[in-house]
Amino acid sequence: MFLRSCWKSRHKPDSGSVLVWLQLRYVALLWLCVTHLGCAGAEKTVVQKDAEFDITYNDTARSDNQTIYAFNHTVSRNRTEGVRVTVDVLSEGTESSPILFVVRQKQAVLSFQVPLILRGLYQRKYPYAHVGRTLCQPPTRALAETQYFFVDVSTLSSLGTHYQLRISRVERIYLFFLITYFKYVFPDGVDTVIVKVNSEMTFPCSVMSIQDIQCPVYDLDNNVAFIGMYQTMTKKGAITVQRKDFPSNSFYVVVVVKTEDEACGGPLRFYPLRPDELIDAGNRSKTLDVVVSPAIKSEVYVMGMLFCLGIFLSFYLLTFLVACVENKRSVHHISVVYSKYCRYIMSYVGVGTQLSLSGSFLRSLESVTGRSRHESLSSVEEDDYDTLADIDSDKNIVRTKKYLCVSDLARKDKRVLSKKYQIYFWNIATIGVFYALPVIQLVITYQTVVNVTGNQDICYYNFLCAHPLGNLSAFNNILSNLGYVMLGLLFLLIVLQRDIIHSKALERNELNALECGIPKHFGLFYAMGTALMMEGLLSACYHVCPNYTNFQFDTSFMYMIAGLCVLKLYQKRHPDINASAYTAYACLAAVIFFSVLGVVFGKGNMVFWIVFSVIHILATLLLSTQLYYMGRWRLDSGILRRMVYVIYTDCIRQCSGPITLCCLFLSRAAYGLLERPNDFASYLLAIAICNLLLYFAFYIIMKLRSGERIGCMSLVCILFTAVVWGFALFFFFQGLSTWQKTPAESREHNRDCIVLSFFDDHDIWHFLSSIAMFGSFLVLLTMDDDLDDVQRDKIFVF
Repeated sequence: MFLRSCWKSRHKPDSGSVLVWLQLRYVALLWLCVTHLGCAGAEKTVVQKDAEFDITYNDTARSDNQTIYAFNHTVSRNRTEGVRVTVDVLSEGTESSPILFVVRQKQAVLSFQVPLILRGLYQRKYPYAHVGRTLCQPPTRALAETQYFFVDVSTLSSLGTHYQLRISRVERIYLFFLITYFKYVFPDGVDTVIVKVNSEMTFPCSVMSIQDIQCPVYDLDNNVAFIGMYQTMTKKGAITVQRKDFPSNSFYVVVVVKTEDEACGGPLRFYPLRPDELIDAGNRSKTLDVVVSPAIKSEVYVMGMLFCLGIFLSFYLLTFLVACVENKRSVHHISVVYSKYCRYIMSYVGVGTQLSLSGSFLRSLESVTGRSRHESLSSVEEDDYDTLADIDSDKNIVRTKKYLCVSDLARKDKRVLSKKYQIYFWNIATIGVFYALPVIQLVITYQTVVNVTGNQDICYYNFLCAHPLGNLSAFNNILSNLGYVMLGLLFLLIVLQRDIIHSKALERNELNALECGIPKHFGLFYAMGTALMMEGLLSACYHVCPNYTNFQFDTSFMYMIAGLCVLKLYQKRHPDINASAYTAYACLAAVIFFSVLGVVFGKGNMVFWIVFSVIHILATLLLSTQLYYMGRWRLDSGILRRMVYVIYTDCIRQCSGPITLCCLFLSRAAYGLLERPNDFASYLLAIAICNLLLYFAFYIIMKLRSGERIGCMSLVCILFTAVVWGFALFFFFQGLSTWQKTPAESREHNRDCIVLSFFDDHDIWHFLSSIAMFGSFLVLLTMDDDLDDVQRDKIFVF
């Protein structure tokens, strides 16, 4: 009627001509369909059969018939019962004309073909002649309702294909061939649950998926990742599920066996000779256990946060108490020295003589009383070099003395050096800001991708102890990094206090501050504290979504900390010739650059390891030469002759310390070239830490050999730090996850929480390592406090 009225509105013919025209069109269309398109729909036979559960139907499907099986069953509102459709194709060579099965349910339609063709890597094709699909239960509001569903069977094969069809109820938890899934309803009062899937079989590789209640369920290898959350698994799988993500307060747990094991680290099948060749996947079945348990409550989150804050705030309290005790001792020390000074002066001027003492001289009591009046304030004597008039300014002469003292290498203006070392702090603060901003943006993007796509294989968490908060998937791993930030800030406050005290002493022209003890430059200490805080921030960013692409976020400032500690140790005895901030950070940037290259290209790449080993050896030799000769060497035509002479004197005639250390460094380079470890970033970090430990041990030994002592505070810090480092490394090597393997293999290392049901082993590593780093910094800060009253011309350089 609509067509007719529309035609009238345009052409205005009479009604009779319109009817004749429409009849002619219908006749022409019918003739075209019958003669040219073969639309002989009336010749196809449709047969509908009433069918029952648990009965196997043997039948033949042809192109000229269509069979419909009608089933009915009772659905209860308070009971979930699955229906499984199992199909076997008995005829051979049916890949070109498969049978199509269409299951029509209430509010859902499911269709699949048999043989079912699933594709793997490189377009491999895996045919399945035996297919089982589980139907989802349509929702019902009635207490009990009888529902119908139909199974339509059709094919385009004119020869006929024999098949078997069986409908049964799902009663046991067993994963057979392809898929199975279970339904879970959140109980009252439970907002978060953790779904754990365990199996004693490593392979076949499986996919665990959490999907909302909807039909049809995505339960094939090629569509299981379409909705919900999913992860690959071998023996272990775990996903934390929150009620807020599922409006129906329930979800499906779907487990699918993959066609190939390569995604789980398994071997890859042979490459097919022909592109369309079908590969027999074999009997791929897996038995597993599914456990759904309530996750921790909000009270545990609060306890975890209070526990974390309490640990590190206790260090603030302990530092305050120690500062009060030290202040009281310093006041007592000044009064004792003042009385000694009065007795010293009275022995010269007699009793009753009135003295007018300047404040600066009064505060230099112990230095004056502890030094002979005829001793020189410089370790450089004119007799050693005959009549050289420029001995005080010629560093080539001074630095070639057999025994150097700190006064020989502390000749530059203190204000110039102070500004030079302050650049370390400002540079690392600038680097931290520009480094952290894109890192934060990137990890937020990673977390957003994980939340939107549901792909749990992107991030390598310890899924058995990953507690979400808001959009963060593993809040506990982020919270445990708070110690680096808080203890780094505490160290900055301690350094600031010492800096203020030293600055006031210099303003009063105290002799102890001017000419005694190790020259105090605090720029590197400020840089170390800032680096520790940045390490905490970037480690937290890394643990937002840990994987191999952002591992350098977690290690970059570890290289910085190791390098700054080495520089600080060297600066203590070589204040005038220490490296500038620009040179130091440029070298550290090169180290981080090689770390990134190693992560991307270093795995199994011999060319990369050869290039790196050559650069490593050359850099070690160059740095050793620079330190050993204190910068007084040159690269010219005679360098080879001098190298041969040094090797003969220091290695053949006697084994000196520098040569021994160089041999240790070269042995590490050889180990890397021969073994080629997969975790290049950790290998490079181990080199930096070993260098730091060797230099620190060398410093302690030489300090004791020089007749110096280690103060009580420093000794306590050393012992405490060593014990904490031991426990920290124990937890570090537990290895709860590793991005060197596939996500499924990494999950095999997952473990449950060990502290407050909130923190895992790696969180304890964060706690202990932050405390150990703080203790190590205190050791560097206080190690030479025993020299504060010793003249610099009495302090040896080593």
